[in-house]
Amino acid sequence: MPDTVLVTGGAGYVGSHIVVGLAQAGYAPVVLDTFANSTRAVMPRLEALAGRPVPVITADVRDVVALRSAFHDHPIAAVVHCAGLKTIGESEERPLAFYDVNVGGALSLIEVMGEAGVATLVFGSSAAVYGQPPISPVPEDTVVAPQSVYGRTTRVVEDFLRDLAHANANWRIAIVRGFNAAGAHSSGMLGAAPRSRPSDLLSLLARVASGDLGEVQVCGNDWPTPDGTGVRDYIHVQDLADAHVQALKQLAHTPGALAFNAGSGRTQSVQEVVMAFERACGRKIGRLNAPRRPGDVAGFSADIERGRALGWRPTRGLDAICADTWRWQKSGSRY
Repeated sequence: MPDTVLVTGGAGYVGSHIVVGLAQAGYAPVVLDTFANSTRAVMPRLEALAGRPVPVITADVRDVVALRSAFHDHPIAAVVHCAGLKTIGESEERPLAFYDVNVGGALSLIEVMGEAGVATLVFGSSAAVYGQPPISPVPEDTVVAPQSVYGRTTRVVEDFLRDLAHANANWRIAIVRGFNAAGAHSSGMLGAAPRSRPSDLLSLLARVASGDLGEVQVCGNDWPTPDGTGVRDYIHVQDLADAHVQALKQLAHTPGALAFNAGSGRTQSVQEVVMAFERACGRKIGRLNAPRRPGDVAGFSADIERGRALGWRPTRGLDAICADTWRWQKSGSRY
Protein backbone atom coordinates (compact mmCIF):
# COMPACT_ATOMS: atom_id res chain seq x y z
CA MET A 1 0.00 0.00 0.00
CA PRO A 2 1.45 3.40 -0.95
CA ASP A 3 2.31 5.91 1.76
CA THR A 4 -0.45 8.46 2.37
CA VAL A 5 0.82 12.05 2.21
CA LEU A 6 -1.20 15.02 3.43
CA VAL A 7 -0.67 18.10 1.24
CA THR A 8 -1.81 21.29 2.95
CA GLY A 9 -2.78 23.89 0.36
CA GLY A 10 -2.96 21.01 -2.11
CA ALA A 11 -5.58 22.68 -4.31
CA GLY A 12 -3.41 25.75 -4.87
CA TYR A 13 -1.08 26.56 -7.74
CA VAL A 14 2.08 24.87 -6.47
CA GLY A 15 0.25 22.42 -4.20
CA SER A 16 -1.84 20.97 -7.02
CA HIS A 17 1.26 20.21 -9.06
CA ILE A 18 2.85 18.59 -6.01
CA VAL A 19 -0.22 16.38 -5.57
CA VAL A 20 0.09 15.16 -9.15
CA GLY A 21 3.83 14.59 -8.75
CA LEU A 22 3.33 12.60 -5.55
CA ALA A 23 0.69 10.37 -7.15
CA GLN A 24 2.88 9.74 -10.18
CA ALA A 25 5.74 8.83 -7.82
CA GLY A 26 3.61 6.17 -6.14
CA TYR A 27 2.29 8.04 -3.12
CA ALA A 28 -1.37 8.43 -2.09
CA PRO A 29 -1.95 12.18 -1.64
CA VAL A 30 -4.71 13.72 0.48
CA VAL A 31 -5.55 17.41 0.01
CA LEU A 32 -6.31 19.81 2.87
CA ASP A 33 -7.38 23.25 1.70
CA THR A 34 -9.75 26.08 2.64
CA PHE A 35 -10.34 26.92 -1.05
CA ALA A 36 -10.05 30.59 -0.06
CA ASN A 37 -7.44 31.17 -2.77
CA SER A 38 -8.16 28.14 -4.94
CA THR A 39 -11.12 26.37 -6.48
CA ARG A 40 -12.79 22.99 -6.14
CA ALA A 41 -12.79 22.76 -9.94
CA VAL A 42 -9.16 21.70 -9.71
CA MET A 43 -9.98 18.40 -8.00
CA PRO A 44 -11.34 16.39 -10.99
CA ARG A 45 -8.27 17.46 -12.94
CA LEU A 46 -5.96 16.39 -10.14
CA GLU A 47 -7.58 12.98 -10.06
CA ALA A 48 -7.38 12.63 -13.86
CA LEU A 49 -3.67 13.48 -13.88
CA ALA A 50 -2.98 11.47 -10.72
CA GLY A 51 -4.79 8.42 -12.05
CA ARG A 52 -6.35 7.79 -8.66
CA PRO A 53 -8.96 9.29 -6.29
CA VAL A 54 -7.64 12.18 -4.20
CA PRO A 55 -9.51 12.67 -0.90
CA VAL A 56 -10.24 16.29 0.04
CA ILE A 57 -10.48 17.81 3.50
CA THR A 58 -11.95 21.31 3.53
CA ALA A 59 -10.27 22.91 6.53
CA ASP A 60 -7.91 25.63 7.69
CA VAL A 61 -4.45 24.45 8.70
CA ARG A 62 -4.85 26.49 11.91
CA ASP A 63 -7.89 24.38 12.89
CA VAL A 64 -6.46 21.85 15.34
CA VAL A 65 -9.75 19.95 15.64
CA ALA A 66 -10.01 19.51 11.87
CA LEU A 67 -6.37 18.45 11.67
CA ARG A 68 -6.89 15.83 14.36
CA SER A 69 -9.83 14.45 12.38
CA ALA A 70 -7.70 14.31 9.23
CA PHE A 71 -5.01 12.25 10.97
CA HIS A 72 -7.66 10.04 12.54
CA ASP A 73 -9.50 9.38 9.27
CA HIS A 74 -6.47 8.81 7.02
CA PRO A 75 -3.29 6.73 7.52
CA ILE A 76 -1.05 9.75 7.00
CA ALA A 77 2.65 8.90 6.96
CA ALA A 78 4.06 12.30 5.95
CA VAL A 79 3.04 15.89 5.26
CA VAL A 80 3.94 18.37 2.53
CA HIS A 81 3.07 21.80 3.94
CA CYS A 82 2.21 24.38 1.26
CA ALA A 83 -0.70 26.21 2.87
CA GLY A 84 -0.19 29.88 3.61
CA LEU A 85 -0.32 33.47 2.42
CA LYS A 86 2.47 34.25 -0.03
CA THR A 87 2.10 37.58 -1.83
CA ILE A 88 4.91 39.95 -0.85
CA GLY A 89 2.99 43.17 -1.50
CA GLU A 90 -0.04 41.97 0.44
CA SER A 91 2.18 40.93 3.35
CA GLU A 92 3.32 44.53 3.78
CA GLU A 93 -0.31 45.63 4.09
CA ARG A 94 -1.56 42.74 6.26
CA PRO A 95 1.27 41.64 8.57
CA LEU A 96 -1.07 40.30 11.28
CA ALA A 97 -2.83 37.99 8.83
CA PHE A 98 0.48 36.68 7.48
CA TYR A 99 1.90 35.89 10.90
CA ASP A 100 -1.39 34.33 11.99
CA VAL A 101 -1.76 32.07 8.95
CA ASN A 102 1.86 31.27 8.14
CA VAL A 103 3.34 30.93 11.61
CA GLY A 104 0.17 29.94 13.45
CA GLY A 105 -0.70 27.36 10.82
CA ALA A 106 2.72 25.72 11.00
CA LEU A 107 2.55 25.54 14.80
CA SER A 108 -0.91 23.94 14.74
CA LEU A 109 0.17 21.44 12.09
CA ILE A 110 3.29 20.39 14.01
CA GLU A 111 1.29 20.05 17.23
CA VAL A 112 -1.14 17.60 15.64
CA MET A 113 1.57 15.74 13.75
CA GLY A 114 3.33 15.19 17.06
CA GLU A 115 0.16 13.88 18.65
CA ALA A 116 -0.35 11.49 15.73
CA GLY A 117 3.23 10.24 15.76
CA VAL A 118 3.92 11.53 12.24
CA ALA A 119 7.37 13.11 12.08
CA THR A 120 8.13 13.44 8.36
CA LEU A 121 7.55 16.89 6.88
CA VAL A 122 8.42 18.74 3.68
CA PHE A 123 7.99 22.48 4.13
CA GLY A 124 7.42 24.60 1.03
CA SER A 125 9.61 27.55 1.99
CA SER A 126 10.67 30.45 -0.21
CA ALA A 127 13.68 32.29 -1.55
CA ALA A 128 12.12 35.35 0.11
CA VAL A 129 13.98 34.34 3.30
CA TYR A 130 17.23 35.52 1.69
CA GLY A 131 16.14 39.12 1.15
CA GLN A 132 18.85 40.58 -1.09
CA PRO A 133 21.85 38.29 -0.46
CA PRO A 134 25.41 39.52 -0.98
CA ILE A 135 26.18 36.85 -3.58
CA SER A 136 24.39 35.22 -6.49
CA PRO A 137 23.86 32.33 -7.04
CA VAL A 138 23.01 32.09 -3.35
CA PRO A 139 23.88 28.89 -1.43
CA GLU A 140 21.71 27.55 1.36
CA ASP A 141 24.20 28.39 4.13
CA THR A 142 23.96 32.11 3.38
CA VAL A 143 22.75 34.15 6.36
CA VAL A 144 19.10 34.90 5.67
CA ALA A 145 17.87 38.50 5.92
CA PRO A 146 14.31 38.72 4.56
CA GLN A 147 13.13 42.16 3.50
CA SER A 148 9.38 41.49 3.42
CA VAL A 149 6.80 40.44 6.00
CA TYR A 150 6.18 37.27 3.99
CA GLY A 151 9.88 36.42 4.03
CA ARG A 152 10.08 37.04 7.77
CA THR A 153 7.12 34.78 8.53
CA THR A 154 8.76 32.06 6.44
CA ARG A 155 12.07 32.49 8.26
CA VAL A 156 10.27 32.10 11.61
CA VAL A 157 8.79 28.79 10.46
CA GLU A 158 12.17 27.59 9.18
CA ASP A 159 13.84 28.48 12.49
CA PHE A 160 11.12 26.69 14.42
CA LEU A 161 11.46 23.54 12.31
CA ARG A 162 15.23 23.42 12.78
CA ASP A 163 14.81 23.87 16.53
CA LEU A 164 12.25 21.09 16.55
CA ALA A 165 14.54 18.68 14.70
CA HIS A 166 17.41 19.57 17.03
CA ALA A 167 15.28 18.89 20.12
CA ASN A 168 13.70 15.66 18.86
CA ALA A 169 15.73 13.22 16.78
CA ASN A 170 12.56 11.54 15.48
CA TRP A 171 11.78 14.42 13.15
CA ARG A 172 12.78 14.31 9.48
CA ILE A 173 12.24 17.70 7.87
CA ALA A 174 13.07 19.02 4.41
CA ILE A 175 12.88 22.77 3.80
CA VAL A 176 12.45 23.44 0.08
CA ARG A 177 13.25 27.07 -0.70
CA GLY A 178 11.28 27.62 -3.86
CA PHE A 179 12.29 30.46 -6.14
CA ASN A 180 9.83 32.08 -8.57
CA ALA A 181 7.36 29.38 -9.58
CA ALA A 182 5.97 29.98 -13.06
CA GLY A 183 4.39 28.14 -15.97
CA ALA A 184 1.61 25.57 -15.93
CA HIS A 185 1.23 21.82 -16.25
CA SER A 186 2.31 20.69 -19.70
CA SER A 187 -1.06 18.95 -20.13
CA GLY A 188 -2.85 22.32 -20.06
CA MET A 189 -5.07 21.04 -17.23
CA LEU A 190 -3.47 22.86 -14.27
CA GLY A 191 -2.19 26.39 -13.84
CA ALA A 192 -2.32 29.59 -11.85
CA ALA A 193 -5.85 30.86 -11.22
CA PRO A 194 -5.68 33.95 -9.00
CA ARG A 195 -9.03 35.11 -7.64
CA SER A 196 -8.21 38.78 -8.29
CA ARG A 197 -5.74 40.66 -10.48
CA PRO A 198 -2.60 38.50 -10.59
CA SER A 199 0.60 39.80 -9.05
CA ASP A 200 3.10 37.42 -10.66
CA LEU A 201 4.72 38.45 -13.92
CA LEU A 202 3.85 35.43 -16.05
CA SER A 203 0.13 35.54 -15.20
CA LEU A 204 0.07 39.26 -15.92
CA LEU A 205 1.74 38.72 -19.29
CA ALA A 206 -0.80 36.02 -20.16
CA ARG A 207 -3.69 38.34 -19.29
CA VAL A 208 -2.23 41.16 -21.39
CA ALA A 209 -1.57 38.86 -24.35
CA SER A 210 -5.15 37.59 -24.23
CA GLY A 211 -6.58 41.11 -24.09
CA ASP A 212 -7.90 40.87 -20.52
CA LEU A 213 -5.48 43.60 -19.41
CA GLY A 214 -4.09 46.51 -21.37
CA GLU A 215 -0.44 46.41 -20.36
CA VAL A 216 1.98 44.96 -17.85
CA GLN A 217 3.53 47.15 -15.19
CA VAL A 218 7.32 47.00 -14.93
CA CYS A 219 7.87 47.71 -11.22
CA GLY A 220 11.13 49.59 -11.20
CA ASN A 221 13.48 50.31 -14.10
CA ASP A 222 16.34 51.60 -11.94
CA TRP A 223 17.46 48.40 -10.25
CA PRO A 224 21.23 47.65 -10.24
CA THR A 225 20.81 45.06 -13.02
CA PRO A 226 22.03 44.94 -16.65
CA ASP A 227 18.82 46.49 -18.08
CA GLY A 228 17.51 48.23 -14.95
CA THR A 229 14.57 45.88 -14.43
CA GLY A 230 14.37 43.36 -11.61
CA VAL A 231 15.78 39.90 -12.16
CA ARG A 232 14.37 36.64 -10.84
CA ASP A 233 15.20 32.96 -10.89
CA TYR A 234 12.11 31.48 -12.55
CA ILE A 235 11.48 27.78 -12.01
CA HIS A 236 8.84 25.81 -13.86
CA VAL A 237 6.11 24.81 -11.43
CA GLN A 238 6.49 21.14 -12.38
CA ASP A 239 10.21 21.28 -11.60
CA LEU A 240 9.36 22.84 -8.23
CA ALA A 241 6.82 20.09 -7.58
CA ASP A 242 9.45 17.49 -8.45
CA ALA A 243 11.78 19.08 -5.89
CA HIS A 244 9.20 18.52 -3.13
CA VAL A 245 8.69 14.90 -4.19
CA GLN A 246 12.43 14.27 -4.25
CA ALA A 247 12.76 15.91 -0.83
CA LEU A 248 10.18 13.51 0.58
CA LYS A 249 12.05 10.54 -0.88
CA GLN A 250 15.28 11.83 0.65
CA LEU A 251 13.73 11.97 4.12
CA ALA A 252 13.35 8.18 4.12
CA HIS A 253 17.06 7.98 4.97
CA THR A 254 17.93 11.50 6.17
CA PRO A 255 17.09 12.45 9.77
CA GLY A 256 17.16 16.02 11.08
CA ALA A 257 16.36 19.18 9.11
CA LEU A 258 17.76 19.85 5.64
CA ALA A 259 17.23 22.94 3.47
CA PHE A 260 17.80 23.13 -0.25
CA ASN A 261 17.13 25.61 -3.02
CA ALA A 262 14.68 24.83 -5.81
CA GLY A 263 15.41 27.25 -8.62
CA SER A 264 16.72 27.17 -12.16
CA GLY A 265 20.17 28.40 -11.20
CA ARG A 266 20.01 31.48 -13.43
CA THR A 267 18.20 34.82 -13.56
CA GLN A 268 16.08 36.50 -16.19
CA SER A 269 15.11 40.17 -16.10
CA VAL A 270 11.58 41.43 -16.50
CA GLN A 271 12.48 42.65 -19.99
CA GLU A 272 13.89 39.24 -20.95
CA VAL A 273 10.76 37.47 -19.70
CA VAL A 274 8.50 39.86 -21.62
CA MET A 275 10.42 39.19 -24.83
CA ALA A 276 10.31 35.43 -24.23
CA PHE A 277 6.54 35.61 -23.71
CA GLU A 278 6.15 37.63 -26.90
CA ARG A 279 7.89 34.80 -28.74
CA ALA A 280 5.59 32.24 -27.13
CA CYS A 281 2.32 34.04 -27.91
CA GLY A 282 3.35 35.73 -31.16
CA ARG A 283 2.12 39.14 -29.95
CA LYS A 284 3.57 42.38 -28.65
CA ILE A 285 3.09 43.10 -24.95
CA GLY A 286 2.31 46.62 -23.80
CA ARG A 287 4.51 47.84 -20.93
CA LEU A 288 4.16 50.63 -18.37
CA ASN A 289 6.94 51.69 -16.03
CA ALA A 290 5.83 51.80 -12.40
CA PRO A 291 7.53 52.41 -9.02
CA ARG A 292 9.27 49.65 -7.12
CA ARG A 293 6.96 47.59 -4.89
CA PRO A 294 7.41 47.68 -1.09
CA GLY A 295 9.48 44.74 0.11
CA ASP A 296 10.86 44.00 -3.35
CA VAL A 297 14.53 43.30 -4.15
CA ALA A 298 16.67 43.51 -7.28
CA GLY A 299 16.86 39.73 -7.46
CA PHE A 300 19.27 36.81 -7.43
CA SER A 301 19.56 33.19 -8.52
CA ALA A 302 19.75 29.90 -6.68
CA ASP A 303 22.80 27.78 -6.11
CA ILE A 304 21.23 24.38 -6.86
CA GLU A 305 24.20 22.09 -6.27
CA ARG A 306 22.74 20.69 -3.04
CA GLY A 307 19.53 19.77 -4.85
CA ARG A 308 21.54 18.07 -7.59
CA ALA A 309 23.41 16.06 -4.96
CA LEU A 310 20.04 14.87 -3.63
CA GLY A 311 18.99 13.66 -7.07
CA TRP A 312 16.93 16.62 -8.26
CA ARG A 313 17.52 19.08 -11.08
CA PRO A 314 15.28 21.40 -13.12
CA THR A 315 14.61 20.27 -16.69
CA ARG A 316 12.41 23.03 -18.14
CA GLY A 317 13.61 26.51 -19.13
CA LEU A 318 12.07 29.94 -19.69
CA ASP A 319 10.72 29.09 -23.15
CA ALA A 320 8.82 26.10 -21.70
CA ILE A 321 7.53 28.28 -18.86
CA CYS A 322 6.17 30.84 -21.32
CA ALA A 323 4.75 28.26 -23.73
CA ASP A 324 2.95 26.36 -20.95
CA THR A 325 1.62 29.58 -19.41
CA TRP A 326 0.22 30.69 -22.75
CA ARG A 327 -1.28 27.26 -23.44
CA TRP A 328 -3.01 27.42 -20.05
CA GLN A 329 -4.24 30.98 -20.62
CA LYS A 330 -5.78 30.34 -24.02
CA SER A 331 -7.19 26.95 -23.08
CA GLY A 332 -10.95 26.77 -22.79
CA SER A 333 -10.49 24.35 -19.91
CA ARG A 334 -9.26 26.96 -17.42
CA TYR A 335 -11.09 26.92 -14.08
